[in-house]
Amino acid sequence: MTISYTLKVANSHFGGFSKLLFRWKGSIYKLLYKEFIVFVVLYTVLSLVYRCLLTEEQKRLYTKVAQYCNRSTDLIPISFVLGFYVTLIVNRWWAQYTSIPLPDQLMCVISSNVHGKDERGRILRRTLVRYANLSAVLILRSVSTRVLKRFPTMDHVVEAGFMTQDERKKFESLYSDFNKYWVPCVWFTNLAAQARREGRVRDDVALRLLMDELNLYRAKCSMLFHYDWISIPLVYTQVVTIAVYSFFAFCLIGRQFLQPLEPGQEGELDMYVPLSTLLQFFFYAGWLKVAEQIINPFGEDDDDFETNKLIDRNLQVSLLSVDDMYQNLPPAAKDKYWNEPAAQPPYTMATAAETLKPSFLGSTFDMRMCEEAEQSQPVEALPSSPRMHTPLLSRFLAAASPAGSLRNLGRGGRAPPHLRRPRADSGSPCPRSNPPEDPEAVAAIEEEDTEEESEAGEPRMPGGHLEALQLPGASKAQKKELPQIQVKAPSSESLSAARQDALEL
Repeated sequence: MTISYTLKVANSHFGGFSKLLFRWKGSIYKLLYKEFIVFVVLYTVLSLVYRCLLTEEQKRLYTKVAQYCNRSTDLIPISFVLGFYVTLIVNRWWAQYTSIPLPDQLMCVISSNVHGKDERGRILRRTLVRYANLSAVLILRSVSTRVLKRFPTMDHVVEAGFMTQDERKKFESLYSDFNKYWVPCVWFTNLAAQARREGRVRDDVALRLLMDELNLYRAKCSMLFHYDWISIPLVYTQVVTIAVYSFFAFCLIGRQFLQPLEPGQEGELDMYVPLSTLLQFFFYAGWLKVAEQIINPFGEDDDDFETNKLIDRNLQVSLLSVDDMYQNLPPAAKDKYWNEPAAQPPYTMATAAETLKPSFLGSTFDMRMCEEAEQSQPVEALPSSPRMHTPLLSRFLAAASPAGSLRNLGRGGRAPPHLRRPRADSGSPCPRSNPPEDPEAVAAIEEEDTEEESEAGEPRMPGGHLEALQLPGASKAQKKELPQIQVKAPSSESLSAARQDALEL
């Protein structure tokens, strides 16, 4: 039976866990006392042999061996290996519990979507939910020793009412080398389809809902089978077991009381009972025993799952919900707070103090803001100004950008607007006054831009925008009509002035 102590720790108080230390059933004492006794006996025997039977020379040799064993315990990463292993086992243990199939959702869907108060409707509902419970019994017989002891043969399953004789003949006539826990689920689907044809299931939406819930139920049965099939790798379990046993084998020798090797050397305190070593054994070996107990929770340990009780509960509540509770509703009436705007359930004297506590409205509800007049005034956002560049810097950025490279390759597009050099006739505002530029250098740069635009067939409007798209045949005529501008080569003084402007930016 699973040991539950939840009520004992409902409220935290002084020494709250101390009462739990004296419980025997399901405790670490019950789980570990045999190994603990063996360790204490072996330690005592070695201590007596060292103290009473060995000669001085043998004691000196034993002292060196014990010191070596004591140093060797530091080389075994027992905390890391054992802690990671137990964490993996605990996560797997809880996942197996959540994979146990429970018919609660499925029985609600059956009760609400398989109609008919007559005998045929009752048979359909009870048979559907019985098939679901039969599938769970078959899979639990395969993974749980408790359930297998309860239902050792199929005769016991038939006698318990989960299966009829005709269903057993059908079940045994189906030959398969694998586990056949899924057969009742297939019976469920066929019977649900038959109920749909008879009109007991009103529409395809209700049938789909039945199938979805059954698939979720069957998936949990399948997960239990796979958890039983695929275990924690044996190599990992062996590594952890060897690490723990070898650690305490070294402790048996290395943690003994030793006399000093030299005559005048100060010896260790003789405690006779190694409390620290015994506590270390209690913690590490107990940790390993916990993993050993819950690695397969479908056994018969104190904290293993009560699968037989789950079977009894599932069958009882599922049949009750689809049979006795089918359309058996209490009369609908006005509730107690029908005419009250705010419902306020009463409190007992033991809980009256809770009414004095204010409701939680949010973590920032009690936050106090500064009430200065200048901080409460709204601030308007400043309009953003476009970034402008000098012609020389714009040429450099356009040449370095990927858009400019694509334009040079394809000769069909232009640089993005944020990389274009602002023209003199552009209507965009300039945030600051630019330094004077050499007119000859500017004319040379504009001439080259004009030639590139004329070749691409995209002339620029005065406002800096593209003109409407033109036909390919008209591009050659427009190229001929472009004005020819002759520009002198820029002087060295104008080029040096342009470089100085770019550096100032």
